[in-house]
Amino acid sequence: MPTGPSVSIRSATSEDWGRIWPLFAAIVSTGDTYTVPPEITEEEGRAYWMEHALAVYIAEEEGKLVGTYCLRVNLPGLGSHVANAGYMVAPDCAGRGIGSLMCEHSLNEARARGFEAMQFNAVVSTNRRAIALWQRHGFVIIGTVPQGYKHRLLGPVDLYIMHRFL
Repeated sequence: MPTGPSVSIRSATSEDWGRIWPLFAAIVSTGDTYTVPPEITEEEGRAYWMEHALAVYIAEEEGKLVGTYCLRVNLPGLGSHVANAGYMVAPDCAGRGIGSLMCEHSLNEARARGFEAMQFNAVVSTNRRAIALWQRHGFVIIGTVPQGYKHRLLGPVDLYIMHRFL
C-alpha cells in the first residue's frame, strides 16, 4: 500500500469540520457517489456527517486532511448490531490506498464497538473503484436496487447493497 506510515487516522473533533467541509462539498457536488443532494448546505452537511454519526474520523498526512469517514448504526433497535460507514478521500489523493486504510480502520472500530456486521446500503453501481475496494475487504453484493440512484451525468443507475460479517 503506497500510503506508508505517514498517513494517520484519528477521531475528528468539532473543530475539524472546517477542514472536512471542503472535502465533503467537493465529493457530494459531483452527484456520482452519495445520495445526499449535491447542493447540500454546510449546516445540512455537518448534521449529516458529524451529528448523525456514532463517530467521525479523519485521515491526515503531514497535517493535510486526505480523507474522512463516519461510522453509524445501520438501523436502530433490533438492527443496531449492524454498522454502516461512509468514506471520502481527497480527489488528489485517490488511488493511494487511503480508502483501504480507512476501511480497515472502520472495521476494527466497528468490532471494538460490538457490531457483528457492516452493511453499505447505497453503493452506486458505476463507482467501480469503491466496489472493488469493498470486495477486497470482504464485502459482497447482497442486493441491487434497480435504477435506485439518479446519477448526475448518467441518469438512473443501480445501487448495490453490500455486506460483510465482522
